[in-house]
Amino acid sequence: MEIDLGKLPFDLDFHPSNNLVAAGLITGQLLLYRFAAESQPQRLLEVSAHTESCRALRFISEGRAIVTGSPDCSILATDIETGSEIVRLENSHGAAVNRIINLTESTIASGDDNGCIKVWDTRQRSCCNTFNAHEEYISDMTFASDSMKLLGTSGDGTLSVCNLRSNKVQTRSEFSEDELLSVVIMKNGRKVICGTQTGTLLLYSWGFFKDCSDRFVDLSPNSVDALLKLDEDRVIAGSENGIISLIGILPNRIIQPIAEHSEYPVERLAFSHDRKFLGSISHDQTLKLWDMEDLLQGSVRNNSAVADSDSDSDEMEVDDGMQKPSKGTKTKMASKGQNFSNSENFFADL
Repeated sequence: MEIDLGKLPFDLDFHPSNNLVAAGLITGQLLLYRFAAESQPQRLLEVSAHTESCRALRFISEGRAIVTGSPDCSILATDIETGSEIVRLENSHGAAVNRIINLTESTIASGDDNGCIKVWDTRQRSCCNTFNAHEEYISDMTFASDSMKLLGTSGDGTLSVCNLRSNKVQTRSEFSEDELLSVVIMKNGRKVICGTQTGTLLLYSWGFFKDCSDRFVDLSPNSVDALLKLDEDRVIAGSENGIISLIGILPNRIIQPIAEHSEYPVERLAFSHDRKFLGSISHDQTLKLWDMEDLLQGSVRNNSAVADSDSDSDEMEVDDGMQKPSKGTKTKMASKGQNFSNSENFFADL
């Protein structure tokens, strides 16, 4: 299935229990669609959410609302039934809001263009954690719920680990020559995988974040803008050339390309609530819904055969070759923001 969004999309998210998908556009619009396997997607909602682009969005409150973030420094909560504004925090960050992710049922995290990460508690209706974790824009985040650690990647070339219990940046990796664009946790929490500007996957061992343990270069030279964990051994990667690939971790290998969104970069990837569909957005102004059963047909068989032959292997493939030249910065244009205020009122009406 393919949805023509009409404008460049920056983010997408699926409803946690229904066949609904939302997209945020460069125009500041928030779009909501209902989809089904045997019919064309139906637009349910179109909201002018922000005065500048809608860079980040997530469903919250069991799917009753959508939170969006923008370079206008605001975070907005929108009711998905009516499209009405629940509440808007005008100065949520001091710079453009670039990423939002869900942490628990009652907390989300947002990251901005100045490298600041904030955690919002929907029950206490306030910002409960602030981490000045990076010097450049927050490109991606992921959460380890068992240890309450929030991991962030940045255009400054570092990976950060923020401890939500102590409210401190616990550690940060050494600077990479590459911008880090995406991050997932794999292998039952033992490995952290980061996608980079030059297409190299950096692999970190949990607890040893200062420097990556190994590199996987088979996706180079195309940047890996999006990573989506399929299971503990496989990750789906969206690249600058529009190819969506299934990647095996330990041993590291490209299992196979599974889709081609377009010739443009894959901006984001996400699963539907039942994991039957993979959603992708790109610079071709479309949101595509891929049937996961069709995508993975044959991949499971191929993966099992390789896994059997390498069942005792826990070694990474190490790249000792030359570094690829940098293709230039992907740093977002930061908007000038105002001082943070009124955070205690953000979730008052949710």
